[in-house]
Amino acid sequence: MALTLGFLLLLGLCWNTFSEGPLSTTRGSDVPEFELPATNYETKDSYKPGSIDVLFQIVHTFLHVVQPNAFPEDILRKIIQQKKFDLSTDYEKPENVVLTLKVIRYEIGIIICAVLGLLFVILMPLVGFCFGLCRCCNKCGGEMHQRQKKNGTFLRKCFAVSLLVICIFISIGIICGFVANHHLRIQVEQTRKLADSNFRDLRTLLNETPSQISYVLDQYTTTKEKAFSDLDNIKSLLGSGIHEQLRPKVIPVLDDIKTMAEAIKETKEALLTVNNTLENLKQSTTQLNSSLGDIKMNLEQSLNDPQCSVPSVTAACNDIRMTLNQLDDNTNMHQLPSLHNQLDNVNDVLQTDLSSLVQKGNKSFNDIPEMVQNQTTDMVSDIKSTLNSIGSDIKNINEQISIQDNLSIFMDPINSIETYIYQKLPTLEEYDSYRWLASLVICGLLTLIVIFYYLGLLCGVFGYDRHATPTRRGCISNTGGIFLMAGVGVSFLFCWILMTIVVLTFVVGGNVEKLVCEPYQNKKLFQILDTPYLLNENWKYYLSGMVFNKPDINLTFEQVYSDCKENKGIYATLKLENRYNISEHFNTQEHTRNINNSFENLNIKIDNIVLLDAAGRKNLRDFSASGVDQIDYDAYLAEIAKPPTKVNLLSFADELERKASQLPPGSLKQSLTSNAQTIRTVYHDQVMPLRQLMGSLYRSIQNLQHKSNGLGVKVVNIISSLDSAQDFITNRISSVIVQESKKYGNMILGYFERYLQWVKISISEQIAACKPVATALDSAVDVFLCSYIIEPMNLFWFGIGKATIFLLPALIFAVKLAKYYRRMDSEDVYDDVETVPMKNMQKGHIGFHRHQTTQAL
Repeated sequence: MALTLGFLLLLGLCWNTFSEGPLSTTRGSDVPEFELPATNYETKDSYKPGSIDVLFQIVHTFLHVVQPNAFPEDILRKIIQQKKFDLSTDYEKPENVVLTLKVIRYEIGIIICAVLGLLFVILMPLVGFCFGLCRCCNKCGGEMHQRQKKNGTFLRKCFAVSLLVICIFISIGIICGFVANHHLRIQVEQTRKLADSNFRDLRTLLNETPSQISYVLDQYTTTKEKAFSDLDNIKSLLGSGIHEQLRPKVIPVLDDIKTMAEAIKETKEALLTVNNTLENLKQSTTQLNSSLGDIKMNLEQSLNDPQCSVPSVTAACNDIRMTLNQLDDNTNMHQLPSLHNQLDNVNDVLQTDLSSLVQKGNKSFNDIPEMVQNQTTDMVSDIKSTLNSIGSDIKNINEQISIQDNLSIFMDPINSIETYIYQKLPTLEEYDSYRWLASLVICGLLTLIVIFYYLGLLCGVFGYDRHATPTRRGCISNTGGIFLMAGVGVSFLFCWILMTIVVLTFVVGGNVEKLVCEPYQNKKLFQILDTPYLLNENWKYYLSGMVFNKPDINLTFEQVYSDCKENKGIYATLKLENRYNISEHFNTQEHTRNINNSFENLNIKIDNIVLLDAAGRKNLRDFSASGVDQIDYDAYLAEIAKPPTKVNLLSFADELERKASQLPPGSLKQSLTSNAQTIRTVYHDQVMPLRQLMGSLYRSIQNLQHKSNGLGVKVVNIISSLDSAQDFITNRISSVIVQESKKYGNMILGYFERYLQWVKISISEQIAACKPVATALDSAVDVFLCSYIIEPMNLFWFGIGKATIFLLPALIFAVKLAKYYRRMDSEDVYDDVETVPMKNMQKGHIGFHRHQTTQAL
């Protein structure tokens, strides 16, 4: 029933699912992510029997030993092909004889076991009947007399131990029977729950499929909104893309020009500083020369003092007179030309505001995104209209397919099958209760037999007195023997009935396990059904012939089952592209082509961008020709680096004061001391400031030299880069526009390609995922039939059969052992304590004679 339901469901869905062809690769960023809401099903994927699985595996091993042959695929194919075979008329045909022999060869293990079981069923009642008659005639151990043997004790113990071991094996079989019976009852009670979950899953599949398809189609709105957002942001996406492509060529040039404009201003400041400092320096050196000249004149007048005629003073005066030529200026600042011409040239250059010209060019370059937006307004409107028309087509698909109407047809069969199953479930449960009760009776009979044996062993072992003679054995020992014989009697009465049940369940359960359960699990059963021209001699593939009426399509039961187990969509599983192609209803190629052509034919004109006009170029050239880089900086630096005076005035003053101190008091000494102080004053007031001024001028000239170094080359390079960037913008910007427009168009189209790719994946792998169908089939065959019914049934016959077979040696040992436990009517008596036998001429026996129980020992 579940298989029929699954097939109807698959057949119905083939009318309601659609496909899509291959999609191109998605390109772009911030692509919308789609995810189909997950559908949860109740029925578990697999069934685990629990700890009892160990016993099931033992039964499987036994069946493999009995039936080691591989699955008879060829035999089953021939049987199905000869489905019109009539045994009464066609059995003599050679091919049918060969087929019958192959079947017998395959079933030989089961047949042998069944024949042995039937022999057991036939012979055991006959043997029991004969055994009973024999004992009634005081034969076969029926005579209540026990002969004394030397190894009697050993035999008794061997018989007892053997019977105990056999009873343990019988008990294990009985336990297996009880466990199997209980497990089968529990699983039958779980059948209703299993059916409920499977039917709910199938309804979920039917109910969720239309909503899943509607959800997939509705996601087009998300894609369209993302595309609209990017179209509205064409200024920042396409315009900025073009702007970013031009940026590496334009921005460095504009930055260099802007840097040059700042350099012009800094050069002017540096020139002005150098020129002013140089003028101040010239004035300071002139003032210093005047001061040193006055000091020198005063010293010459002092040295004309008559005191210098004194021989002791003459030498000192002559030394001082010889050092007067050191009181001179050491520099010649007036030979350094002024920088008025260069300063005037730079001032003329600054008459043109180069920075504003650079900002103007930068602004025109940054206006590219705005220009793109203004020139693409009509194109954006056309593309939006195209996308809206695609959305209208998609919305009509669900109405054209009428998924809900088609799927609703299969709700009635599901309801009918569910009603039928629920009507039969009470009957199944009722019959199962009878089976359960009968199994309890069977296990109870075996339990009764083994209890007799256990009680017999218990009473016999613990009640046995080795000092008691057979005729004087105790009541407990005698009761043990009676229990053993009771077990033997019950065994003969019922063991053939038990074996009949074992044979029947073994033949049925073993064949179902080997011919249905195992090939279903390894999918060989599906391979049989997929044999070309087997189920229909005119169809190569039966399933495709049923679904599409096209038997040449490679659609197999095994492939469909495997795909459903992997939870693939019904569309990919049944290859429904051969029945229903969505491209007929969802043809967006024309719309996509129109959108693509709109982007390819996009005509954006960017031809009025001027990075720097002629005035700016002339300004750069004028600065290059200003002569700043032609200044003889080395001459300036060399002159300024000289000390202001030829001698250190402080040292000169100290030496003059030292020599004056050696002179006798008088006007000469006073005059020399006064001039030394004047020299110190000149040093502090004029030389030190002059030295600081010269240091500042030195650094200013170095700064100016650094700024003007390679000025002409820099300007030439800037103008060359400017010409290159301007030429690229003017002549080659169209290639950039085409490239960025194509990239932008691919990004917009990429959203829809991504959406279509997701639709394809959803349809083939997620929408109408047919796992509930495979699960329903598994529940009907693998779980209900094999796991719920066959495996417990096989365990039952395995346990009961083992217990029944061990009843045969058990009753033999029980009969033998009962002789040692029961109280005898007569016994063997020896004539001497040495147990030496005496002749009995009357009986003809040696060493003993019959003695009645009433005779004294």
